[in-house]
Amino acid sequence: MAKKKSSAQKRHRQSEERRMRNKAAKSAVRTSVKKFVTLAQKKDSSEAGASATQAALRDMIKKLDTASRKGIIKKNTAARKKSRMQRFYNSMQAAQ
Repeated sequence: MAKKKSSAQKRHRQSEERRMRNKAAKSAVRTSVKKFVTLAQKKDSSEAGASATQAALRDMIKKLDTASRKGIIKKNTAARKKSRMQRFYNSMQAAQ
């Protein structure tokens, strides 16, 4: 006897795909935040170090905005994280 595919099975499959996609996006955001923080905390005042830190900040902001736009993280959460990281970056620049 042939088995019929139910709509519940399809819905479960879809939700599983979305969960994995969202998990990957959240992980990418966390990784970019960690990368930025480690670069910012290094005492590398050279031009290359400063540009790498700035590029990491831009990449992190881009990932946060993308995740926020897709509804993976909330809009205010993304804004709060961007604000804190920008403040951190500015304080590290002032200290050098």
